[in-house]
Amino acid sequence: MSTESHQRLHSKEQVYAWIDELQQDPKNEEIQTNLVLQYQDLVHSLARKFSKGKSIHDDLVQVGMIGLLAAFRRYDKTFGRSFESFAVPTIVGEIKRFIRDKTWSVHVPRRIKELGPRIKRAVEELTTSLQRSPKIAEIADYLEVSEEEVLETMEMGKSYQALSVDSSIEADQEGSTVTLLDLVGSNDDGFDQIDKRMLLEKAFAVLSEREREILQCTYFENLSQKETGERLDISQMHVSRLQRRALEKLKEALRVTPSEALR
Repeated sequence: MSTESHQRLHSKEQVYAWIDELQQDPKNEEIQTNLVLQYQDLVHSLARKFSKGKSIHDDLVQVGMIGLLAAFRRYDKTFGRSFESFAVPTIVGEIKRFIRDKTWSVHVPRRIKELGPRIKRAVEELTTSLQRSPKIAEIADYLEVSEEEVLETMEMGKSYQALSVDSSIEADQEGSTVTLLDLVGSNDDGFDQIDKRMLLEKAFAVLSEREREILQCTYFENLSQKETGERLDISQMHVSRLQRRALEKLKEALRVTPSEALR
């Protein structure tokens, strides 16, 4: 046996010894670090296959490392499989789960996420066999699901990549742009305020001029009853009595619905 082969075999034996030690002492950070360094290139390689240059590569590496640590804990050499052949499906499983659960822009039920790829494969296979695009009923029958589930999944599939409200879109032929947020409407309280103002004006018509003056002073100018009496040259008691009567008239007038009051 060559020196190089012996070194590779020794390295493999060392790795399996580390795995045994880590399983017996899960808190041994030194051994865990040695194992992670041993297989970090494998994790990066698997992450690249799924990230394909996208910004989620670092996230997939971290998730892959979680899968690697799980493989260290669960590996059983008595089954006769190499650690690599056991670790790869475990790491890939974690990466796929992350992509399925975390990269959808809008939260959708898991059954929708799982049915989506099946529908895609079914469409491809049916298109080949039928030599045309399959109908919804044919897809549903092929997958043994309801047509509603197929339609729901196809519709929700559009949520996989939602646009940011800061995304720019062309606004005119001159190339000016606006963001989606600029086009989103907002509640305009002005209409409600106009309705209320018209309703109050209608209700105030039931008051006498003196009653309107008293409410103007006490509620709109925030004068006290004493100050109101001095301005109108009447007693505070008289102000109180007129104010109470005016409020009773308004209360009665406002019992009608807004649509009735605005006629």
